[in-house]
Amino acid sequence: MDSVNNTTNPAPSRIKKARNKVADFFLMLYRVYAFVLRFFKEVFLPPYEFKEIVRQCYETGVRSFTLITLTGFIVGVIFTKQSRPSLTDFGATSWLPSLVSIAIMKALAPLVTALIAAGKVGSSIGAELGSMRVTEQIDAMEVSGTKPFKFLVCTRVIATTITIPLLATYTAFIALIGGYLNVSQNEGTSYSVFMEQAFEPLTFIDFWASLSKAIVFGFTIGIVGCYQGYNSTKGTEGVGKAANGAVVTAMFLVFIEEVLIVQIAGWFR
Repeated sequence: MDSVNNTTNPAPSRIKKARNKVADFFLMLYRVYAFVLRFFKEVFLPPYEFKEIVRQCYETGVRSFTLITLTGFIVGVIFTKQSRPSLTDFGATSWLPSLVSIAIMKALAPLVTALIAAGKVGSSIGAELGSMRVTEQIDAMEVSGTKPFKFLVCTRVIATTITIPLLATYTAFIALIGGYLNVSQNEGTSYSVFMEQAFEPLTFIDFWASLSKAIVFGFTIGIVGCYQGYNSTKGTEGVGKAANGAVVTAMFLVFIEEVLIVQIAGWFR
């Protein structure tokens, strides 16, 4: 009789599963908190792996240079082409350089750079550290007395935190060049006039907010990729999940941080 009641009333099992999911969620939050706290504890302690940091900056920045250049130029051209018809309806095509610069400097440059880096750099970090974890290379480093967390995690997070702002600045410049070429072709605006109109509406807070976004985005991409890879399990399947989780989680957090930083910057205006 009891077995019949259990099969016809699955509510207790559902409640138990829900409790387990909630417990797993908070356990994951604790692990993320402990991972980030460990990073801030070890990043300031010797030894300082300067050579590895430089190598990771090269892997993150230089190897993404071509993709960032192409993407930034296309963003500038496409946004200018899409904005012109709306401004033409109001007879305000002269505002086009200002509109392009505001959109690129305030939002598009750091956001596009972060999304490209999350897909390319974040997945690479997650897959690399994941493969090292499942092949027990990290365990071997711990047994040998080295500090794998310092060498593998801290260096990569520092590299992304440094290079993403540099790439975002470069993306903004290339996007403005793309916008200028489009405006010059259609309106005949000179380079000096375009740049003067482009930077006129921007303030110090705009540059500060854009730089802050890029720094936060870089740190997020690095720490998420390292966390996913460093804690991956289940063999080759875990490597794939680590790479995929690094991309999805980093992109989601980037959008959340975009909203928060825009709100904070709005309070200072």
